Amino acid sequence: MKIHHIGYLVKKLEKAAAAFEGLGFCRTGDVTRDEGRGADILFLEKDGYQVELISPFTPESVVAGLIKTYKNAPYHLCYEAQDFEADGKWLEENGYTRIGEPMEAPAIGGRKVVFYLHPAAGMLELLQQAAK
Repeated sequence: MKIHHIGYLVKKLEKAAAAFEGLGFCRTGDVTRDEGRGADILFLEKDGYQVELISPFTPESVVAGLIKTYKNAPYHLCYEAQDFEADGKWLEENGYTRIGEPMEAPAIGGRKVVFYLHPAAGMLELLQQAAK
């Protein structure tokens, strides 16, 4: 699996984007409103590294509770799967617990994503490989 991005929780998306742009990051697209997750999402890139800024827009957002605990902070690594099903199975066989069902991610072209939690490694997002 290849690292795709680092997920970064933020309270105020545009303020955070401006701070990352001040560090030389560039937006790779527009802000996406992900209704299913209750979050606004923006990708930025610098030197081959991609950051996903995630900001809840509703108290029911899947990340609303996390932002209260972690404030503005990175909270997951996203890995692009060579084989989404097989890589997910491998994670589960190696101590990762799946959190929820795979869902389409509008901010990543509708590709499926699913999250896993590991007691030592924390949260990981598995991303379906782009169609070739």
